[in-house]
Amino acid sequence: MLSERENYIRTVRFGGPEWMPISIAILPALWQHLGDELDKIVRRHPVLFPDYRQGDYKKRIAEGRKRGTTERDPWGVLWEFDYDGIEGQAIEHPLDEWAKFDGFEAPDPMKFGDRWPMGWAKFHADTRSRKERGDLTSAGLDHGYFLMRLWYLRGFENLMLDFATGEPKLRELCEMLTRRNCTIIEQFVKAGLDRVYLGEDIGTQTASIISPKAFRQWVVPYYKRMMGPLNQAGIIVDTHSDGYIMELVDDLLDCGVDTLNPQDLCNGLDNIERHIKGRCCIKLDIDRQSIVPFGTPREIEELIEEEVKRLGSPQGGLSMVVGMLPPTPAKNCEALFCAFEKYRTYFWE
Repeated sequence: MLSERENYIRTVRFGGPEWMPISIAILPALWQHLGDELDKIVRRHPVLFPDYRQGDYKKRIAEGRKRGTTERDPWGVLWEFDYDGIEGQAIEHPLDEWAKFDGFEAPDPMKFGDRWPMGWAKFHADTRSRKERGDLTSAGLDHGYFLMRLWYLRGFENLMLDFATGEPKLRELCEMLTRRNCTIIEQFVKAGLDRVYLGEDIGTQTASIISPKAFRQWVVPYYKRMMGPLNQAGIIVDTHSDGYIMELVDDLLDCGVDTLNPQDLCNGLDNIERHIKGRCCIKLDIDRQSIVPFGTPREIEELIEEEVKRLGSPQGGLSMVVGMLPPTPAKNCEALFCAFEKYRTYFWE
C-alpha cells in the first residue's frame, strides 16, 4: 500500500494512486450545532478521520471564533465575527484613503503571518521531523494572500474603483504584498516542501470578482512571480477559490497551478469536465449550499458517484474537499462520509 504522501503526489501528478484523497473540514459552528451526535458519526469513519478521538470537538469549539467579538490583525485591519465558529469580515480598512499609504509598512514576514505571529525556526524543525517520518510536508500563505488582502486593506468598493481608474498607488501596494509573500515562499522552498497552498476567493456566485481583463492586468503578473519559484523547485502549487472561476481557468493554469479547487455545482460539472479535467489535478469542493445541507442522503451519494465517475480516472487527477457548516443535519453528514468511503477507491478496486 502507498503512503499518504506518495498517494497524494501520484494523484496530483497523474501517476496512478491507489485511492482518491479526501479532506473534510468540519467548522466549529457545525460541531457546536451537532455536538456528541456528530462526534459518534465521525468515530464510525476512522478511514476518513484517523486522528480523531472522542471528545476532540470540544477543544475545536473552544478555539473557534465567538459571535460579537472583534480582532485587529498585524496589518491594522479590524475583523468582526457575527457567528460562533465561522470566519468574520473586515470592517475597518487601514488604507481606505490613499493618503494613509505614505509610511505604511507590511508586517515583517519573518515575524508575522497575515493574522498571527510566525516562528520560522519551529516551522523548519517541524518540517524536518515530518520529512523524517515520511509525511507529506505542506504549508501555505494565509487565505486571502493577494487579491483579498488588497480589499481588506483598501475596502472592496475602493479597490474596484482603483482597478477601473488604474490607480498608480495600487501598483505600489501590489508590489509590497508580492515582495512580502515571496519572502515567505523563499522559506517554503528552503524547507523543501512537497506542497504549498495558495488560497483566496476570486469568484462570486455567477462570475469572477473582477473581469478576466482586469485579472490579467492586476493579478496574473503577481501570481506568476509568487508561483514561479515553487514551480522551479518542483513544489506542488495547490490553489483554492470559492465562487465561479471558469473564465479564469486558462490564466490560472498559465500562472503555474498544479491543483485547482473549483466548487462543484457553482461552476458546473460540465464546465469542470470540459475545461479542467486532465489539464491539472481537480481538488473538487463539494457543494455546501444545497445538496449537502438540504438534500437527501440518496441525493448526496448520487452527487459523489457522478462526480467521481465523470472527473476521476485510474491515473489520478481528482481529490475532494468539503467544508461543513450548519444547518447540515447529522444524517447528511453520515451519508456524505459513507459516500466518500464507497467511491474513494472506485477506479482501483
